[in-house]
Amino acid sequence: MSRNVIPTEDEVRKAAIELKKSNPASGVAKIQSLLLDANPSWAVSEKRVRKILQSEGLVRSDGTPSSHTTNIIHPASRLNKSLDVDKWTSQVEVKYFDAIKGKGLVAKEKIAKGDVLWKEDPFILAPEWELYDLQNSSEACALCATIFREHSPLHISCEASTTATPCTARYCNRLCRAQADRVHPLLCAARNPASVPLLAFARNAQWMALHALAQCTSRLLMASQKDAATFDLDWEVVQGLAELGMEERAQCLREQGLEPDRENWRKAFELYLQAFKEPRTPAEQKKLARILKKSIPEDLQKDTFEYQAFLRGLGRMSLNLEAHGGLYRLHSHLNHCCTPNVSIRHLDQRTALARITVIAKEGIEAGQELLITYTNPQSNLRDRRRRLSEWGFGPCRCDRCVAEEKVWKDSDKNTQDADDLVDQLKAGLGVL
Repeated sequence: MSRNVIPTEDEVRKAAIELKKSNPASGVAKIQSLLLDANPSWAVSEKRVRKILQSEGLVRSDGTPSSHTTNIIHPASRLNKSLDVDKWTSQVEVKYFDAIKGKGLVAKEKIAKGDVLWKEDPFILAPEWELYDLQNSSEACALCATIFREHSPLHISCEASTTATPCTARYCNRLCRAQADRVHPLLCAARNPASVPLLAFARNAQWMALHALAQCTSRLLMASQKDAATFDLDWEVVQGLAELGMEERAQCLREQGLEPDRENWRKAFELYLQAFKEPRTPAEQKKLARILKKSIPEDLQKDTFEYQAFLRGLGRMSLNLEAHGGLYRLHSHLNHCCTPNVSIRHLDQRTALARITVIAKEGIEAGQELLITYTNPQSNLRDRRRRLSEWGFGPCRCDRCVAEEKVWKDSDKNTQDADDLVDQLKAGLGVL
């Protein structure tokens, strides 16, 4: 039978989707073959079938079946019931939307453009590498990251530092030094030299998530050495963060033809265990034991020293870090929009690189969600969606994306019309 019928877009789409659902493991070429077998008079190119299946998320860019046909991957999220939002602001509250979107922040009252909603200091700070280098050279506060412009008698060095076992950590004042006890002892070159290779590896690889995980792990382990209430509060903060493990993320990256670097994951894990659990030398083991005198809670051990938990921790850091390397209790609740209605600024004159200020970019009505952007807002629709897909986020459906998608589809339809004409000409010549 001659193939001289050019079916409509809806006809091809419906037929291709039904065939794909019945044959989920089949690629584009196979689906096209099945489509033509079922419709002997149709003239439909493989390129046309590919575009339709890609637009429905049923195949990857290379035409092979998408993991989304069988297993939708997205970050997990749960509420931190101990979080007291009123410590920061009375204008905002936490809301849990659903299992896919997770939690977010909504306005409790009308907010005017330019209003400062809250200021927040980090739970932990893994700063950008230029600043980290200043901390390591005693030129910036090891806690709040304030750069030392000039010498001050208020500046205090790490009390554990000696000529024999030096530590470069230096602090703005006694308050910063005291607060650093929540994290620093396990990352101190003098107190716990077993941590030095881990931090050096993170620095050399410029792996901010690994550095942040080291900071976060140190904080939790130090909290476990205090009272149960202190540990429970910190534990709830970390457990409440959105999470997507590195293996799960790898599945999202495969959609773009990227492969995971498991060799570096394993190397990082070995150094991580060396830093916090299994130092290599007896001398380092004794130093670690002097810091961790109490037994580690079972939940913390499982979430710290197992390899899969380590990979989840890396993913958790990457998902929740603010652009400059801070991890914040309330900020971590903010969801994405390509046209955000709040902005995150570093305005505080003393701790400008650690403390954030959250400002309304436009008027926000009561009940409206507060949103930031996870991508470069100057990027085009495809690039923004590609960046979001790397972490299991579905296509953004904000007004901007919907409008740009319509323009894109209209343009694609013009291309498809040209393809249909080519198909029709080939069918008439019997060369399809």
